[in-house]
Amino acid sequence: MEPSTLWWIAAGALLAAELITGTFYLLMISTGFAAGGLAALFGAPLVPQLLVGAVISIGATVYWHLRRARHPNRAESQANRDVHLDLGETVHIDNWAEDGTASARYRGAQWQVQLAPHQPVGPGPHHIVAMEGNRLVVKPV
Repeated sequence: MEPSTLWWIAAGALLAAELITGTFYLLMISTGFAAGGLAALFGAPLVPQLLVGAVISIGATVYWHLRRARHPNRAESQANRDVHLDLGETVHIDNWAEDGTASARYRGAQWQVQLAPHQPVGPGPHHIVAMEGNRLVVKPV
């Protein structure tokens, strides 16, 4: 079997592992293995193949790590407007229960509403700040 074929098989195995685990770092290492496969395909000896694979793998992994450090994670899905387009919309609350919950009509349906932590209880308009299942989490306008 050709050395480039072995590199491609290893890159494919890492790619499959990345799809299973969901970590982006394995994709970066798989890219390095693909670069090693290209070096083998162009006839480079074993040591340069290993160096190319290692340099690309390490470089891509370090780049991804630094990029993630500079760009912190976005909000969790229940508070991410890219996931829930209702976030930021206004709902009117008539009265609150003692446990900090209410029921309100929103978009033609009855919703359970929960007050966000450390927010004052009171009737009136509230902004949706998160969605937890089928419950709206709100804070006063």
